[in-house]
Amino acid sequence: MKKIEAVIRHFKLEEIKNALTGKEIHGMTVSEVRGFGRQKGHKEMYRGAEYAVDFLPKVKLEVVVADSQAQTVIDTIITAARTGNVGDGKIFVTDLSEIVRIRTGETGDTAL
Repeated sequence: MKKIEAVIRHFKLEEIKNALTGKEIHGMTVSEVRGFGRQKGHKEMYRGAEYAVDFLPKVKLEVVVADSQAQTVIDTIITAARTGNVGDGKIFVTDLSEIVRIRTGETGDTAL
């Protein structure tokens, strides 16, 4: 099993969700996050004073899938999230050793 985390632009969330649903990938967690990478923030003016906005708002999308679906999810996110500009985001893939559905006690792939 794999946990796929993607840090993406806000306006791409709905497009990614629809693309994943179209590939029969159901279930995800979404969080509002702030951060920076190569995009490095930007400068803004407030009441005549300039200040730096270092941490930019992003969305973190988390999806847990069977190993066999991982590459499909990654490719789908890349296709839907890409604008070609700096700040499109990153995808992180982690191996999971166990999953337990709290309600039924099911474990492993059946808990997905």
